[in-house]
Amino acid sequence: MVAELKRDALIHYEFRFADGRCWQHDVFLTALAEEEPATTIALPDWTGLSFHQCDHCPLKAHEVPRCPFAMALLRPVEMLTQRNSYEGVEVVVHWRGREIRQHTTLQRGLGSLLGVLGATSGCPHTRMMKAMAWFHLPFSTSDETLYRALGTYLLGQFLRAKRGQASDWSLQGLRDIYRNLRQVNLGMSRRLRAAAEDDSSVNGLILLDLLAADTLYALDQYEGELDLFFQDYFDDSGC
Repeated sequence: MVAELKRDALIHYEFRFADGRCWQHDVFLTALAEEEPATTIALPDWTGLSFHQCDHCPLKAHEVPRCPFAMALLRPVEMLTQRNSYEGVEVVVHWRGREIRQHTTLQRGLGSLLGVLGATSGCPHTRMMKAMAWFHLPFSTSDETLYRALGTYLLGQFLRAKRGQASDWSLQGLRDIYRNLRQVNLGMSRRLRAAAEDDSSVNGLILLDLLAADTLYALDQYEGELDLFFQDYFDDSGC
């Protein structure tokens, strides 16, 4: 089991640009792999926890001097600051023995990467998304995100119940997670706007916020977005 976790604990992203340049980034999911060597460059001010800190952040700057999410974004922001967010790019993702390719815009590809970076960053408000990161789906749509969020949360509650722990079947906890996630996305956008020279990372975060907004709306005002896929569950004739 440990060997399988190590094998499946790395998500590899490649951004292949029309000018022939290629930028790569690895996302590690295991605790051991997350302990990467610190960057050798001086850390920019925008990674400081107190720099445009999210209003609902529970961390204290004297205890955690650097924002975990900002640190996770350090390399993408460094490498992609000179690119236009609408620039076409081929994104190749290697994950769980699969190769996933998509021709898209930089902001769309970056949004997919930022989603899994945020979930694995150590931010207190994104840690509940870590389970989703283990089953990362690059370039997911709003319906796919809603399906994965609901499925992951409900499975988590089932596993809590199996351990004798209190479980939330009303999904209130999931609503709270997504409300907090929206605030994190907006806070990180403010942080990057105050520091970045381009808009690529900011627009990537805006895409994430749109997905978070869609998912939160669906949770609060469900209008049957997923009913089509579950028709057989509504048919009691065979029971």
